[in-house]
Amino acid sequence: MASKASGRLRPSRLRAAAGAFATNWRNPGLRRAQAAFFGAWTAEWAVTVVLAVYAYGRGGATEVGVVALVRVLPAAVVAPLATQYADRWPRDQVLVAVSVVRAVSIALAGWAVFADGPAVTVYALVTVSSAAAVLFRPVHSALLPSLCVTPTELAGANVVRGALDSAATLAGPAISAVLLASGGAAQVLAMAAVASAWAGWLMARVHPEPTPLDAGEPDDDGPLDRTLGGVRAVHANRDLRLLIALIGAQTFMRGAITVLAVVVAIELVDLGYPGVGVLNAALGAGAVLASAAAALLVGSRHLAAWFGLGAALWGAPLVVIGLFPSAASAMVMLAAVGAGNALIDVGGFTVLARISPANVLARVFGLLESVVAVCVGLGALLTPVAINVLDLRTSLVVLGLLTPVAVALSWRRLAALDAVIVGRDEELALLRGVPLLDALPLPALETVARQLDHVLVPAGETVFRQGDAGDRFYVVVAGTAEVVGDGEPITRLGPGESFGEIALLRQVPRTATVRAVEDLRLESLRADRFLALMTGSPRGSAATSAHVDEMLHRFAPRPGTEPPAVN
Repeated sequence: MASKASGRLRPSRLRAAAGAFATNWRNPGLRRAQAAFFGAWTAEWAVTVVLAVYAYGRGGATEVGVVALVRVLPAAVVAPLATQYADRWPRDQVLVAVSVVRAVSIALAGWAVFADGPAVTVYALVTVSSAAAVLFRPVHSALLPSLCVTPTELAGANVVRGALDSAATLAGPAISAVLLASGGAAQVLAMAAVASAWAGWLMARVHPEPTPLDAGEPDDDGPLDRTLGGVRAVHANRDLRLLIALIGAQTFMRGAITVLAVVVAIELVDLGYPGVGVLNAALGAGAVLASAAAALLVGSRHLAAWFGLGAALWGAPLVVIGLFPSAASAMVMLAAVGAGNALIDVGGFTVLARISPANVLARVFGLLESVVAVCVGLGALLTPVAINVLDLRTSLVVLGLLTPVAVALSWRRLAALDAVIVGRDEELALLRGVPLLDALPLPALETVARQLDHVLVPAGETVFRQGDAGDRFYVVVAGTAEVVGDGEPITRLGPGESFGEIALLRQVPRTATVRAVEDLRLESLRADRFLALMTGSPRGSAATSAHVDEMLHRFAPRPGTEPPAVN
């Protein structure tokens, strides 16, 4: 039996992996959004490499760490403040604006380097670029669900984005290595400016449909209250707190590796300045290779656990470099770190998007990006201190143990989170099978799933009576319900079928009685939430209109009879 199940699983996973890339390609908006992410992140990695080399040439590892921290601190402030507008304004337009700011500031920084201008000018312009760049990922993460239909499609989109992130992690440093060897820092920054401008042009051609969201803060909330919406959502959800804490540990190591890659390349394994690009490119190469395998995780029931493994891989390979230093071990182990990055992209970002309230999704990702910025800066700042206090090899071992230990302590909670997601998937499958709800985008269905109330009705009991006020929408999970109008049976409803919507949509009393023929298990949604979801997007409104027309046609009276009520 086990071998047969395994045989069935493999083709299914392969089809899901292939389908992830095919779906992204067939969807023009998704395709352009993903390509824009690749351009933006290629630019970001190129700037990261060239800035580290530029700072090291001026003041060694200490200046690399200080500049890395100064670069990200404004970003840590900007992310939670600015992402509130991505929950209020079109997210595609926010990404266009971000790309334009990045392109201009990076281009000016390149000119300052070319003209041998003051280093403080270069650092200031790159800091402006970083403050804009920190918005790209959270807003893009909040945008992706609105371009997807099912959780599997969202996981696939994160797989594809992870693959592109990995490719950018390879392309940015690799291009930087070539340009640093043949030209200089100004050429790298010029390339990054072009990549950022290209990302903006692509995002200008993405037009997602507005998504009905959770009932959120009132429109007259002040900027500070809106900014804190993401903080409140994370504080109220221990799973969100756990994921963000682990990503904080992982990105602390990302900041540490920004410094360690420079020092290891130059001082430990004698690869010189171009070796900085080589080691960062090795990290990217590992991420690219792992992204192909990560595609097999589409449809996995253990995304939180895979995320944990990815976080652990951001530290454990450094222990090996510290114990067995060589150019080969450094490249192979940083490739293993890159593999962890692919697992974080598909696991972490999918789970975060699914357990966060839709109305503060951009702000949750903005808070995450703020945590990332601070932790990257701290990792870059404290790593030179560790090297000075301990030594390079000991620092690699000590720092490398951080994320594996954090994940080990969190493992049971990650497993429990996977169980929660599996339960949510079952609810979404039920909702997606309801024709009226099938047109809703994924964030709207996730909202429905979070707001459902479970109802049990024993056989023979009434769900509601004709003439009652319409206050809820119902979906049958198990059992059979009978619809009766004016004392006459109209139809029977079974699992996957819904009722109660006509009274809500037409704002009239219940026009039929619904009673349980056998024990009923129902999921119900309050009227105000149902109406907000169904009228909050063009697709939902169109589906509502079509459904009402279909129901009226389905129960149209024969000549000479009165029309039977539905519900």
